Amino acid sequence: MTPALGIARRELRGGLRGFRIFLACLTLGVAAIAAVGSVRVSIDQGLTREGAVILGGDAQISLPLRRASAEERTWMEGRAATVSETLDFRAMAVVEGDGETQRALTQIRAVDGAYPLYGAVGLAPAMTMQEALEARTLPGVVMHPALIAQLDLAIGDTVTFGTGDFELRAALENEPDMAGGNFGPGPRSIVALSALAGTGLATQGTLYDSQYRLALAQGTDIEALKGAARRQFAETGFGWRDARNAAPALRRFTDRIGAFLVLVGLAGLAVGGIGISAAIRSYLEGKTATIATLKTLGATRATIFAAYLAQIAALTLLGLALGLILGALLPLVLAPIIETQLPVTAAVGLHPRPLAEAALYGTLTALIFTLWPLARGADIRPAALYRQALTGNRGWPRWPILALTALLAVTLAGSAALLSGLPRMTLWAAAGILAALIVLSLTAWLIRRLARALARSRLARGRSTIRLALGAVGGPGSDTTSTILSLGLGLSVLAGVGQIDTNLRAAIQTELPDRAPSYFFIDIQTDQLADFLARTETDPGVTRVETAPILRGFVTRIDGQPAEEVAGEHWILHGDRGVTYRATPPPEEQIVAGSWWAQDYTGPPLMGFAAEEAREIGIGIGSEITVNLLGRDITATVAALIEVDFSDAGIGFVMTLNPSALAGAPHTYIATVYAEEPAEAPLLRDIAGAAPNITAIRVRDAIDQVAQALQGIAAATSWGAAATLLTGLLVLIGAAAAGERARIQEAAILKTLGASRARILASFALRAAIQGAAAGVIAVGAGTLAGWAVMRFVMEGSYTFHAASAVAIILGGATLSLLAGLVFAWRPLAARPARILRTQ
Repeated sequence: MTPALGIARRELRGGLRGFRIFLACLTLGVAAIAAVGSVRVSIDQGLTREGAVILGGDAQISLPLRRASAEERTWMEGRAATVSETLDFRAMAVVEGDGETQRALTQIRAVDGAYPLYGAVGLAPAMTMQEALEARTLPGVVMHPALIAQLDLAIGDTVTFGTGDFELRAALENEPDMAGGNFGPGPRSIVALSALAGTGLATQGTLYDSQYRLALAQGTDIEALKGAARRQFAETGFGWRDARNAAPALRRFTDRIGAFLVLVGLAGLAVGGIGISAAIRSYLEGKTATIATLKTLGATRATIFAAYLAQIAALTLLGLALGLILGALLPLVLAPIIETQLPVTAAVGLHPRPLAEAALYGTLTALIFTLWPLARGADIRPAALYRQALTGNRGWPRWPILALTALLAVTLAGSAALLSGLPRMTLWAAAGILAALIVLSLTAWLIRRLARALARSRLARGRSTIRLALGAVGGPGSDTTSTILSLGLGLSVLAGVGQIDTNLRAAIQTELPDRAPSYFFIDIQTDQLADFLARTETDPGVTRVETAPILRGFVTRIDGQPAEEVAGEHWILHGDRGVTYRATPPPEEQIVAGSWWAQDYTGPPLMGFAAEEAREIGIGIGSEITVNLLGRDITATVAALIEVDFSDAGIGFVMTLNPSALAGAPHTYIATVYAEEPAEAPLLRDIAGAAPNITAIRVRDAIDQVAQALQGIAAATSWGAAATLLTGLLVLIGAAAAGERARIQEAAILKTLGASRARILASFALRAAIQGAAAGVIAVGAGTLAGWAVMRFVMEGSYTFHAASAVAIILGGATLSLLAGLVFAWRPLAARPARILRTQ
């Protein structure tokens, strides 16, 4: 056994005293990352395992605004064992009763006799889907329990969709393919496909989508079938999904949230790293005599460094083991709770990859934050035997240690960027953490300098309590740096999350409703528009009405090239987009480039395109855009770029064509109606009564859904920030505990000089409050900058500083520091001066 290992083994026999904070910080950080990663992998594996059930078939072909032609249906049936067709659209559910009419928005799915191909629909009372939907006196319908409760229905009651009556047969308790993204703004209703005839719903020109689920023979080459489908349905705007990625939106959401929480966990590890560094520094200060003795006996600096590095390595392995065990067990223990919050059955279990990632992050963090204090400890000189302080170099360590630390930091950032799936976001987060640490370190240095200056100023003259506190903050043995680094970084994460959360809530709950319309009406037929306008524009409670013709189409080519080769993954290519036409130009200030066509223009198709989206995909005046509308390709030249505001929930289109380009194309109208609240219910009643096919979407309900989704995201990020803050609190407690010995000596000297316990306690409390408040102020600055960056560049919204959240952070920092300082003040206050001074 080498001398270094022998020294390390003897030191470890003394137990873990002095390393509890080290182990707690490392364990908590690793456990958080391991747990989040395990849940993320569990969801991914659940999506993969149940892909066919989630999708509703082995593969799905979707066609917007139309049903498959006979030729297309024959092609699908020739390649699948079974084909199931469904239509999806919005409608108003209307119930007449006791002289009062009730209405509610619902998302209707019309299904054929083969639905569902996989899985089972849960109905109450129990029956098959065919029994529930069969036509008796009336065709049947099953509805979501929330919609049944909203309309106060009972089994057997009659519900009207469009112009058709349906009998409620059962409550829809489980829809096997719901997680695949087949949902809308209203609760679900399911009817038979054959029952739509004569209802005025899902007809040509109205807004609906058709889906064809394919049950494939075992061994079918899905990738080859996908390629054949692309050739068969080329440039028709068709959508393809298969069981390999049945719920891409859900997978993408969980991946992003999981990656974001891992980044928050890395911030927590950085906070924990400060605690690790402080714990090692405190431990080595207590080993000053031991290290000096070893050097006197001939031990080299390399031997000392290797001995304590081996000791730290053993403790790191213990911390990693505890963190991985905790991180692996948490998802297993909480599996029942986790699964109730998910639309799929997660494959909860032990997953090696997230555990390995957490171990990698934990190991690199431990190394980064231990090398510096170990190098300083190894530089202790034998002369320290005759001194009471660490006499090693308190400046920068030697260049090999600096180079190795930098290399490890780059490796940690690179590993996180590679493994998170969000490399850009990860690198920005790493840069932000590094910048925060630098700013906090500089702040601690400035505060110590300022405290020393103030302690000698007139402000402190005659005020012994203030002078003692300021002197302690700026003194050579001060724990100011550890306190501000640990508490400041944790509070910075919390402050950033708080500013983002309050800005998002303000945007949804205050800004948007002030500008948003009351209702968004769709499927207004051309011959219904005049009556619709007569009812809305003459209502004194209606302040504004906007209407526009609408068709739905797909951008298939840009400048003659496939659209995805030019625009990549831009959102305008994700599904169908609304297209309108107008002869008159929009207000002059909205046209930012080009010019509008004449009102009587009848030449080749021209287009006005949204200016911001045009910049994003790299097109301009003269570009050619091919749009597939109802199976017909229209290629238009961009004649004008328009500034379109999509933020006010009003009518806005990316693409506007000249009227003659769409002559004869069947279409409907959409409308937004801005009304005072008392006028909303009568308006909805009259329009639905006169035109049952018109669907009204209450904008407030849509806003509430967005708010609910954001609350879930905010809750997840807040828990992550709270974990970071908890780590910071542990580090703060460790710093306070490490400084307890110095405060005992300080209290003994002050008592000898005549200071009372009350004055000493007040000095300790003021010192802690100053440090905590300083950490809080810096955290507010860092959090404000982070909040602004996220709102501006990620959310693409406006940012407003919220003072209440900032004040809470400052007060919280001061309070936490004060409490930690007071907890470790009792022993110094109780210590007897004679006993302490005799040991000096």
